[in-house]
Amino acid sequence: MDVPAYIAANEAQFFADLKEWLAIPSISGDPAHRADVARSAEWLAGYLRGLGWPTVEVWQTGTPDAPGLPAVFAEWPAADPDAPKVVVYGHHDVQPVEPLAEWDTDPFTPTEKGDSLYGRGTSDDKGQIFFHTLGVRAGMAAAGSGAPPVTVKLLVEGEEESGSVHFADLLRAHRDRLACDAIVISDTTMWSAEVPSMCTGMRGLTEAEVVLRGPGTDLHSGSFGGAVPNPLHAMAALMAALHDDQGRVTLPGFYDDVVPLTDQERALFAKLPFDEAAWLATAGASRAAYGEAGYSTLERIWARPTAEINGMWGGHTGPGGKTIVPREAHAKVSFRLVAGQEPGKVQEAFRAWVAEHTPEGIEAEVVIPGGGVRPCFSPIDSAGVQAARAAMEKAFGTEVLFTREGGSGPEADLADILEAPLVFVAVGLNEDRIHAPNEKVEMPLLLKGAEAAAYLWDEFAEALR
Repeated sequence: MDVPAYIAANEAQFFADLKEWLAIPSISGDPAHRADVARSAEWLAGYLRGLGWPTVEVWQTGTPDAPGLPAVFAEWPAADPDAPKVVVYGHHDVQPVEPLAEWDTDPFTPTEKGDSLYGRGTSDDKGQIFFHTLGVRAGMAAAGSGAPPVTVKLLVEGEEESGSVHFADLLRAHRDRLACDAIVISDTTMWSAEVPSMCTGMRGLTEAEVVLRGPGTDLHSGSFGGAVPNPLHAMAALMAALHDDQGRVTLPGFYDDVVPLTDQERALFAKLPFDEAAWLATAGASRAAYGEAGYSTLERIWARPTAEINGMWGGHTGPGGKTIVPREAHAKVSFRLVAGQEPGKVQEAFRAWVAEHTPEGIEAEVVIPGGGVRPCFSPIDSAGVQAARAAMEKAFGTEVLFTREGGSGPEADLADILEAPLVFVAVGLNEDRIHAPNEKVEMPLLLKGAEAAAYLWDEFAEALR
């Protein structure tokens, strides 16, 4: 039986099992659902054991005094002990479902409507990690083998939607068990059902709040205005100076470590059927595209770093007038980072820049809430990416293009701690409404994902040796 035939024969049971898992409300960000996250992990572990995975374990996170939420590890060794080893990463926790009134169906009663399956976690990420369970079996059935051609290790996290707070420690604790030649990520999207694509990178993130302080109290503007520094004026000038007239960020050294787009990547991005007017309509009916000069909109949101002013406030903001020189001003700023950049280096550059640009008579404080999230990147000419592209093209029967994503996740920790390259193989769509009411996944795409996964192991067996 070939791969498509095996998948077709097992399709009904696959979706029945997936629905059972989706019905568990594994919301990691809500303490009231801790037991549900644990139940979700145990369900998956039991399911994998039932499929015959030789090794299945539930890994606890945190400490006995401050426990985290569990991850699931499973391993199916290749018959050849020298065969490449691959980790497949995903997560079994899900986002909260509020506002509940905006759901057309119960978020934890998976519901089919045509080819779509609705429910929380259908696309992000239970559905997408689940297709690998079918893909492994399909590949072995087609080969008439009791083992895959590479050692497959599943790592399914339980805290991704609440910040992966214990994930790096988990990776370090189990680094030897997770040793691999490549890491497959199935937690992203394709361009569209008609234009399959692979993600090759995700932007990182760091944030800061700036506080500028002037006089020790609010002052009457008639008595003191124009004679003492105004923190709000200083903040407006400071924030305006973050970009030059070409839309470039003005922090010294900000672009020094950026991995530039190659001509091939730019050409492949340009092949995507991007309608800028339609995109602007989805961007809150924005009136124009804007950003760093010399780059397309897709290049800006996928492969170029940014600085955004997320909020500014200070002084009188209530009804009516209040003619004052305010005592202080505040702003929140975030930086999206791309391949090559480190959050800590950008944080220090921003601190130094604020200090240098703060006028006399104003005191500046920069508050940085955490270490930030590092970006991740997979070169399109790498062996793993090319092997995965071949597998996806075999499954979809058409050219597979490349995208990147503007969001952030734990992928950089995976790559750095396990010292292995990332390969993104996913079949979600941007219109799947992940994190929003009425999340859904296209069932035919999950089956295509399983088919691509089945072909992937043969491709990796050759490419990663």
